[in-house]
Amino acid sequence: QVQLVVSGGGLVQAGESLRLSCAASGINFRAYTSAWYRQTPGRERALISPIDNGGHTDYADSVKGRFTISRDNLRGSVYLQMNGLKSEDTAIYYCNRHPVPFTNWGQGTQVTVPS
Repeated sequence: QVQLVVSGGGLVQAGESLRLSCAASGINFRAYTSAWYRQTPGRERALISPIDNGGHTDYADSVKGRFTISRDNLRGSVYLQMNGLKSEDTAIYYCNRHPVPFTNWGQGTQVTVPS
């Protein structure tokens, strides 16, 4: 059974940083492109950054230059370093496979940046 456990969220002030971690189990992690997504109330869950199994990355324009995705295939983990946080980054953050996510999204982690 696929499990995706995300941690590292919290309440921070604008301009501060957070590092999110995602631990995957029940899958052959190395075989997949992983990605970070985020969702705000009333909106669709949005892709913000994928990383393939060779370490190639991409970023949504809204986070480019501020966020950095990385992965550790041995640990089955993916990370998101978020610098220069803004109020518009407030959301629940999830990790999952990309481009076809697993149906089990897990709990995600809340990131709150007050305006």
